[in-house]
Amino acid sequence: MEWFSGSYQHVQFKMFSASHLIALLLLTLIVCTLFLFREKLQQKNMQAIERAAAFFLIGIETAYHAWMFQTGIWTADRSLPLELCSFASFFTILLLLTGKKLFYEILLFIGLLGASQAMITPYLYFGFPHFRFFHFFCTHILIFCTPLYFTWIKGYRPTFMSVIKTMIFLNILVPVISLVNLLTKGNYLYLHHKPATASILDLLGPYPWYILSLEAMAFTLSTIVWLIFREKSAAVIAEKHVHHHF
Repeated sequence: MEWFSGSYQHVQFKMFSASHLIALLLLTLIVCTLFLFREKLQQKNMQAIERAAAFFLIGIETAYHAWMFQTGIWTADRSLPLELCSFASFFTILLLLTGKKLFYEILLFIGLLGASQAMITPYLYFGFPHFRFFHFFCTHILIFCTPLYFTWIKGYRPTFMSVIKTMIFLNILVPVISLVNLLTKGNYLYLHHKPATASILDLLGPYPWYILSLEAMAFTLSTIVWLIFREKSAAVIAEKHVHHHF
């Protein structure tokens, strides 16, 4: 059961290796398929697929924690599901099962921004064909694609209030996670110090100022996402419709 072991000696992950590029290509193909076939997919009842995706995500997340326990690497200061992508996983599951707009509004921003950054520059030791490699890319692909599916196929759209709700959510999260960090001596959401390896946080100033810089960056990037995916005005839609007929 080497693929489920705690050693990455024989399966070390290398950034932009063939397996990493194939995972990114798979993501691109899924996104293109959702967009190009959106009108055909809108006519189908996708509820069974939505439920299957949600239960797959629950299953693989459960297996991930079982793997950490089994290999002895689960610790309270590092393994609790309190990173941004863990919250994005919860929102993905809740959105797929309930279809509630609030889950979509927050997932659109934390999912697209967090999962894209995670997949391009993964914080990952285990490469293909290890379980952790599959867990990492399957979860992040689902987190990234679910809000796009709900936008293009289900017709959901963010408003500027969606950006505000996301910022409120993040600001409620910060004191709660700070308390967990104090209790576990952890560093969830990098609220106590920057990661040891080089990261974008190095460009955002010293502790604790980089947290404020991150807030400003999250607000700016979320606003850009809102501008891209918001409901277009009737005049713009009509103009596109006219061009399409000509």
